[in-house]
Amino acid sequence: MARVLVTEEIAESGLNQLRAAGHEVDVRVGLSPEELLSVIPGAHALIIRSATNVDAATLEAGRDLIVVGRAGIGLDNVDVAKATELGVMVVNAPQSNILSAAEQTMALLMAQARNVPQAHSALKNGKWERSKWEGVELYGKTLGVVGLGKIGALVAQRALAFGMRLVAYDPFISEDRARHMGVELMSLDDLLAQSDFITIHLPKNKETTGLLDAKALAKTKRGVRIINVARGGIVVEADLAEAIKGGHVQGAALDVFEKEPCTESPLFELPSVVVAPHLGASTAEAQDKAGVTIAEQVQLALAGDFVPFAVNVSAGEVSDVVRPFMGLAELLGRFIGGLLDGHSADLEVIYQGELAGAGTKILTLCALKGLFAATGHDEASFVNAPALAAELAVAYHESSTTVSEDYHNLITVRSGDHEVSGTLATVGTRVEPRIVTVDGHSVEIPPAASMLVVRNDDRPGMIGLVGVALGEAGISISSMAVGPSPTVGSAMMVLSTSAPTPAPAIEALRGSAGITDLHVITLK
Repeated sequence: MARVLVTEEIAESGLNQLRAAGHEVDVRVGLSPEELLSVIPGAHALIIRSATNVDAATLEAGRDLIVVGRAGIGLDNVDVAKATELGVMVVNAPQSNILSAAEQTMALLMAQARNVPQAHSALKNGKWERSKWEGVELYGKTLGVVGLGKIGALVAQRALAFGMRLVAYDPFISEDRARHMGVELMSLDDLLAQSDFITIHLPKNKETTGLLDAKALAKTKRGVRIINVARGGIVVEADLAEAIKGGHVQGAALDVFEKEPCTESPLFELPSVVVAPHLGASTAEAQDKAGVTIAEQVQLALAGDFVPFAVNVSAGEVSDVVRPFMGLAELLGRFIGGLLDGHSADLEVIYQGELAGAGTKILTLCALKGLFAATGHDEASFVNAPALAAELAVAYHESSTTVSEDYHNLITVRSGDHEVSGTLATVGTRVEPRIVTVDGHSVEIPPAASMLVVRNDDRPGMIGLVGVALGEAGISISSMAVGPSPTVGSAMMVLSTSAPTPAPAIEALRGSAGITDLHVITLK
């Protein structure tokens, strides 16, 4: 059972999912930074939203942390680099609020175009001001979408229904994809110069903070209106206020601010500005999806499984073809770590058959994690394995071929002078991993927690010698494979045992006549 610390409100459905999985859910809403430091020790998972600051000090205090889960999209309140250094997985729920955020964008776009909040406030204060709050139509206007990701694409789709001309700036989107959405890609400067409305849909990072400052706003079309439902700080609020006061920018609609909660801003004094207190994800549907999604991600992380929305795991998309082989790849990494007798070496992973070209980056990461776990690096995880490889000067790469003579799919791991191959075998209705070659010897044996690889002279009595030694040590042999020798006079035994073989028995076997090499394999 793991302790899951929850410091902000998330949907009860998500909390119940974690409880049903047997985890202790410790809800502590409204903690100060000092209080968080005092309660985070012993927590295996931390679930937050946007108000909790997970800085380096917090992560250092949470030495038992396996995962930090953000019930939402933005991660500017999490020190992801420090988390990665410590091997803590950081996950979010990137698709939970995209519809709500897109609809909030459209709501603010319409409110800005038609001055709905201002007219509403005036009328409730007894003022009938039809001419003062005259608006503009969206039809025929140019909407500049800065960031054409999931939310930006949904906004573009909805704006297209209003008959708007759509232009976008996004260096990561192809022209063909944009054209398919009815959007014209262009440079940021061209977008600023041509747009009647500009909507921001970017993450906040070093490159985007302050993107729309005084210099950028001066490049915009006179009379432009700015909408930001992404992250505060991408638009420089003081510069935007000055541009509105000077008459160059007609108005703005903001749902996010550089510092939140925000109750004072020069923008609040301007009648052509519409504001909301970060309501982009504040719908019942989005909150429920965020809670359930983050609970699912945290459960996977606590179980040691791959997490689809882990932001600091360099694996890319994981297909249904690849996913079943993740456990096998890690087993092979652990197996070859045993052959290396605890000493890490450069790693090569070869994929043959249907796996070739299926996006195997996660499998290579699994093998690397297994190698490090078997060579004394218990802290190795999906998160920090690449950094650990760099620190230890362990190079790793992968290759693939669609040709596999004997198996539909085969994974081969090479490191140092050793090589091990494995596949998945169908046994009745089950699919089970199999070790099929070790150092060029053909074997077929299911992996087990405790195994031995014995290289010996190819002469009678060697199997009996090993069996007697293990029997005298009280160790049963669960399964055994004898591999044909590629070299005359040499043979190999691969055995799985009921329990780890005691060190005295291992040393006795190593000193026996005819035993040329022996490796202890631990697959946990």
